[in-house]
Amino acid sequence: MTSKTVLVSGASAGFGAAIATRFAENGWRVIAFARRAERLAQLVERFGKNRVHTAAFDIRDEAAMRAALDALPESFRNIDVLVNNAGLALGTAKAQDCDLAQWKQMIDTNVTALVTLTRLLLPGLIERRGAIVNIGSISGTYPYTGGNVYGGTKAFVTQFSLGLRCDLHGSGVRVTSVEPGMAETEFTLVRTGGDREASEKLYKGAHPITGQDIADTVWWIANLPPHLNVNRIEMMPVSQSPAGLQVARDQ
Repeated sequence: MTSKTVLVSGASAGFGAAIATRFAENGWRVIAFARRAERLAQLVERFGKNRVHTAAFDIRDEAAMRAALDALPESFRNIDVLVNNAGLALGTAKAQDCDLAQWKQMIDTNVTALVTLTRLLLPGLIERRGAIVNIGSISGTYPYTGGNVYGGTKAFVTQFSLGLRCDLHGSGVRVTSVEPGMAETEFTLVRTGGDREASEKLYKGAHPITGQDIADTVWWIANLPPHLNVNRIEMMPVSQSPAGLQVARDQ
């Protein structure tokens, strides 16, 4: 058992659920934020209210976020690690064919909500010499057709993480950007509007990253000696590699 506390956004599925579980299994107090209350309730049922505190709301709703933080029980108020995991990709269309509303939702979720939660928790993280782990993506480094705004939001996460390192210099707060490649979660189901066939086709035979892989990585980062900072971790399954430059012929 430990007196440390981690806050995980997007904790109802995928990376977030795996991260929350990993920390709770190892005796940390876990604050789990997500939209789906029934999924969050499973964490409480498994680990108990003394170990896991949940709040169900849309991460884009700043008023709800502030209310959830204000309502934290006393034993959960001293947050040592923030894991900004909440995020999504919507649509696979090229920019000229995209749904503008989907673009805005990705920006509001992947960028605006992330910086809002970070800013609200920074005073406490500085006081406790804590850590921030931002879940980015290789999409922020390697563009691909249809990645447009999603890749742009993840490039922001990478640069914002590095900017935080600059601003927090001397504070003792550690900041890491974890940037996974192909990972099998609900990600593709959400992106394609529930197209299970497309999701299964994407991952078939690829041996992708799992939620547990990311949870193990975040756990390692959080438990590094306080004098060490990992700036960025770029992760891919062995079956995936940067695709290289593309050339269109006869244009």
